[in-house]
Formats: sequence, structure tokens, C-alpha cells
Amino acid sequence: MSIHDEKYAKRIEATFAKYPDKRSAVMPLLYIAQEEYGWVSPEGIEEVAQYCDMDPTQVKSIAGFYTMYSEQPKGKYWLQVCNDLPCALRGADEFHKQLKEYLNVEEGGTTADGMFTVEHVMCLAACDKAPMLQCNFHFVENLDMEKMKAQIEQWRAEAKAEKK
Repeated sequence: MSIHDEKYAKRIEATFAKYPDKRSAVMPLLYIAQEEYGWVSPEGIEEVAQYCDMDPTQVKSIAGFYTMYSEQPKGKYWLQVCNDLPCALRGADEFHKQLKEYLNVEEGGTTADGMFTVEHVMCLAACDKAPMLQCNFHFVENLDMEKMKAQIEQWRAEAKAEKK
């Protein structure tokens, strides 16, 4: 595994085409590293630093500052439930609690099979569609536990199909 793999070559080339300074591409390249490794791993930090002609410490400080980068391994599906006040008023707190119970995880925990990590976040800017969550940076909105259970089973089926 590496972001130097051919499968990322066109994306990396397109990313650099958008920025006159290589260093400006650090954040999009961190997304690619996170996609490849499932988190911003030390290897990913090194690779992004090489691409951007930066010191790895600088890249790590950027990854550490922004909450959209995970510096710890996560499940295949990173479920971030928004539970700030507007979402809480629409049932997000109870939804979050039920989701953790259904998956048998604590806050920030990952299921035993490594499939799902659940955590709460503040404001995903979709208050009118709460309860909602972000899964690997894609919104899933207007949820209840029945819809969520069906979605979880769909993700499990997709992951199983990928392994074949």
C-alpha cells in the first residue's frame, strides 16, 4: 500500500495542477493518504511530505490540527454523528446512543470486526436533516434506527462483496 501506487497517479497529478506551490496540495494529499491507509499513518505523512517537499513534522502538524484527518486507525466506515444543539433537538443524542448500543461500541470505539467506528462531532451543517451522520465524509440524513440498521447491513454487504 502506498499513495505512490498507480491508482492515485491521476488524482495526484490533478491535485498538483490546481496549485502553483506544491506545499498547497498538502491537504488534498492527506485525504488520499487517509483513503489509502484508513487513517493518516506515519507512512502517509512521509509520502505526503515527499510529494510536497515538506518536512514530515509540518505535514503531521497540519493533519493534527484538522478534525477531518484521523491520526488513529478507524473502522472501514467512520460514522460521525452530529449532536450539537439543533441536531440534539431533533433526536441526535438518542440516535447516537442507540447506534453505539446497536454496534456494541463506546464513544470513539470500533466494532470487533473493524468495520465501524462511531463518534460524535459538532456541526456538520445539516441541522434540518437531523438525525444525520457523516460516513467517510458522505452525509446520511434524516435517520432513525430502522434506516440506520438497513444502511449498516448494506455497508456490510458491500464490504463483503469487495473482498471477493
